[in-house]
Amino acid sequence: MQLAPIVLFTYNRPWHTKQVLDALALNDEAKDSTLYIYCDGAKENASQENIDKIQELRLLVKKENRFKEVIVREQEKNKGLANSIIDGVTEVVNKYGSIIVLEDDIVPSKGFLKYMNTALDIYLTEDKVGCIHAWNYFLDISNYKSSTFFLKGADCWGWATWKRAWDEFNPNGSILLNTIVSSKSEYEFNRRGTHEFVNMLKDQIAGKNDSWAIRWHASLFLNNKYCLHPTNSLIKNIGLDNSGTHCVTTDLKQEPIDFIDIKPIEIIDSEWFFESYTKSIKQDTSNVLNVWQKLSRYLKR
Repeated sequence: MQLAPIVLFTYNRPWHTKQVLDALALNDEAKDSTLYIYCDGAKENASQENIDKIQELRLLVKKENRFKEVIVREQEKNKGLANSIIDGVTEVVNKYGSIIVLEDDIVPSKGFLKYMNTALDIYLTEDKVGCIHAWNYFLDISNYKSSTFFLKGADCWGWATWKRAWDEFNPNGSILLNTIVSSKSEYEFNRRGTHEFVNMLKDQIAGKNDSWAIRWHASLFLNNKYCLHPTNSLIKNIGLDNSGTHCVTTDLKQEPIDFIDIKPIEIIDSEWFFESYTKSIKQDTSNVLNVWQKLSRYLKR
């Protein structure tokens, strides 16, 4: 099995980045994997404290040597997360054909790379699958037999894809929204009304957010592509601590596991997910619903 390159996007959080690198290095596949690290530049009129953190982070990643190869890309000016991810993913996936993507607050488990590379291999030639994801809500899985499930569209907390799918990415939010509305797909795009993706896309168009993720989700959704999700997360988001530009503080319950056994499953929207997610909202409105509201603010980046 050919190992996909890993791409890590960073900015000014050296402590968070170190947690990600340390955890990633514990994966058995790390020593045989190529790692790209993109370091965004300082914003105009950045404070000295912010500039110092950026420099500290760059010194940290330049010392990284626990992978087969480490390639650091330093930006002189601030591109912003959306442009950094779009440009970086395009560069790497066009060169290698597949890619595994992390941000500086997504801490992977020991089995993250095995899961990602196995899934990329299993669904390599399955055109209906456009994305592999590593996170899921903390839901009741007692009545679900598989370790994975599918939802139409894409997701963004520890993910992977192929060039054939990334080629479908459309950065034009207006075109995406017009197509969704004209095809009367708003309800389905909002995952049967459980999420507020249409409003998020409208906000992106209006300049209220600069989310690449909502455009990635919309692009795959409109091309009838599906994203593979684990029933138990293989990552933990440590950025919900008010430390980043787009972060909020939340008590999100996260209990990632180290490994999952992944096997091919039918590529359709998971009825289990919608039933379990809806049930969780009804049983614990203060947890799941509030978590989604907080996550939606985080995802606006």
